[in-house]
Amino acid sequence: MSLFTKKRLITSLIATLAISSISLNAADYGSVNGDNITKEDIAAMLRNPNVKFDDLPKKSKDKILEQIVEKKLLTQNAVKSGVSSDEAYKVALEKLKEDLALEIWMQKEFKNVSVSDKDAKDFYNKNKEKFKVPATLEARHILTKTENEAKAIIKDLDKAKDKKATFVELAKSKSVGPSGPKGGYLGKFTENQMVPEFSKAAKALNKGKYSATPVKTQFGYHVIYLEDKKPASDLAYDKVKEKIKQMVVQGKFQEHIQSKVDALKSKAKIVIK
Repeated sequence: MSLFTKKRLITSLIATLAISSISLNAADYGSVNGDNITKEDIAAMLRNPNVKFDDLPKKSKDKILEQIVEKKLLTQNAVKSGVSSDEAYKVALEKLKEDLALEIWMQKEFKNVSVSDKDAKDFYNKNKEKFKVPATLEARHILTKTENEAKAIIKDLDKAKDKKATFVELAKSKSVGPSGPKGGYLGKFTENQMVPEFSKAAKALNKGKYSATPVKTQFGYHVIYLEDKKPASDLAYDKVKEKIKQMVVQGKFQEHIQSKVDALKSKAKIVIK
């Protein structure tokens, strides 16, 4: 088994833990022939731990409960039919026992993994590039089909007293881009959200300034007005502390399980055909 495959297996098992961590001692939602409908039943039907049953509309709740009722009725019927004496049932049951044993063991091992504040802070200091707020630009633009049209707009701006107000009006009347009716406003964006030529030209401008020459891109010719720009910055440790702890504990758990796998393999008799 390749290292990639082993990591994928361990990641899959960790994901199973998240789904399996639902409390088994939950309040009942009813019963079917004395068999309680529990939160565990509902979670199994929803198949998504992020969906909260109590937040769903009544129609959805009723549908889920009806599906659980039907499943329990069929299950009770299957048990009464004596299927448990079938050989296929016995083989499947043994496999389920093995899978359950692994799952419960994994849960216990996971609980033994802890992350200190020092672990989290060290991870933050070594991986600051993962916790950055990217540089942003806020700009307007006027898009024209020809270079001469863009140059004429720049001349009008050069003569204007109120540069921004004039830019907004020219964008509304001259721009062929979809932002024209909004005065050419593009909002805030990171550099990689725009084509390289546009981003480079916008980044080179100072706040409150516009393009001295037309900027050519695949869309045409742009005159850009820079409203504002903010440099990249680091997210404060306190804002990402809990996220980091989750990342570190997952990493530690993967390493722990991998070391256990390696130790078991070194002692095992493995035959691959």
